[in-house]
Amino acid sequence: MNAETHLQVRQTIVRLLSSMASAREIEQYLKRFSQLDAKRFAVVKVGGAVLRDDLDALTSSLAFLQQVGLTPIVVHGAGPQLDEELAAAGIAKQTVNGLRVTTPETLAIVRRVFQTQNLNLVEALQEGDARATSVLSGVFEAQFIDRDALGLVGRVSRVNLAPIEASLRAGSIPVIASLGETAGGQILNINADFAANELVRVLRPYKIIFLTGTGGLLDANGKVIDSINLSTEYEHLVAQPWINGGMRVKIEQIKELLDHLPLSSSVSITRPDELAKELFTHKGSGTLVRRGERVDVHGGWAGIDLERLRALIEAGFKRKLVADYFERTQPYKVYLSENYRAALILTREEGYTYLDKFAVADDAQGEGLGRAAWQVMRADNPQLFWRSRHHNLINQFYYAQSDGCYKEPRWKVYWYGLREFADIERCVAHCRTRPATLSD
Repeated sequence: MNAETHLQVRQTIVRLLSSMASAREIEQYLKRFSQLDAKRFAVVKVGGAVLRDDLDALTSSLAFLQQVGLTPIVVHGAGPQLDEELAAAGIAKQTVNGLRVTTPETLAIVRRVFQTQNLNLVEALQEGDARATSVLSGVFEAQFIDRDALGLVGRVSRVNLAPIEASLRAGSIPVIASLGETAGGQILNINADFAANELVRVLRPYKIIFLTGTGGLLDANGKVIDSINLSTEYEHLVAQPWINGGMRVKIEQIKELLDHLPLSSSVSITRPDELAKELFTHKGSGTLVRRGERVDVHGGWAGIDLERLRALIEAGFKRKLVADYFERTQPYKVYLSENYRAALILTREEGYTYLDKFAVADDAQGEGLGRAAWQVMRADNPQLFWRSRHHNLINQFYYAQSDGCYKEPRWKVYWYGLREFADIERCVAHCRTRPATLSD
């Protein structure tokens, strides 16, 4: 594809994606991703159930990424297919600590099934005009875990990137089977999640993507959790009674993984057909998990770098603060992320708590940091009111967080925790006459 054709394809895709989000949002993500080294964009872990049930959506999403100049690295399993083939061969499934006991007879079927599933995905990608390379061996050097208990099952001891890099240099998606081999050449069965995790530790990619049928981690009501900021939410989350064993293990594994990766890395859990929406829009489609940032609470301006805070607010609102903002504003509480990427400034007005500013840095939008900071703030403040301009892009979020909204000619006034009409009336009146602190 020549440069002109590639540009036309990219522009077409941006227009198509614009039905999900603004073109500015999409271009923001494309620019961010395209600045990465090819092998640091994304590792995509695909389960056997997705290969079986969602192959068309999977290949369409992966081909789409390639069309916009982003080449993912794919690692797949084949659990359901393997169960079926072993049952057909009359071999009973045995597991120890969640790992499949693998005899020489079992390994022969494992290799055949992995090869079949790998080539099915590669051929489907090629039929969809994507370039893909089958990588069945040579990436994972492994050692026996417990030969007596598990047989031919290994843990990754070293990752060889040469086959992956060769594929990426050719502009081809590497499709990697989770099979390893010892230094002596013995093929070993490796859990696909563990293989993907070890690859991630070496590559340190920007995105780690788990494609599932559920489309994300589910809360107590079976709804997808949109984002998790581990720095502020992990302890509370794992203490919830509805977190079952499998989900708890998944969250613990993700935390352990992200603890050893750059702060910019994140995990997305989504469905194959929602991958583009998850990657290229702030709203996303599945569960976005980040190590995140600590959110500190200040009782005043003391200890805060006011120039950094001013820069965050002005960048977030795309307008200038009045020169004497920090002199004229007496804060009640300031919630500030440790890297000055999200801030909420609260004051006391008319005997009520007022949200004066809520700002999130451009590069933090879509990662859940603003929501995490909001949750920390809300846990401390059972009542709150605030105002927003009519065309503020965050108004949809404000509607979801508020108990009510009143439209003024210039402002929308929001509140939560206020029950009496007289209280709401006083808050609305304050918002009506409160001087603006951002230039128009």
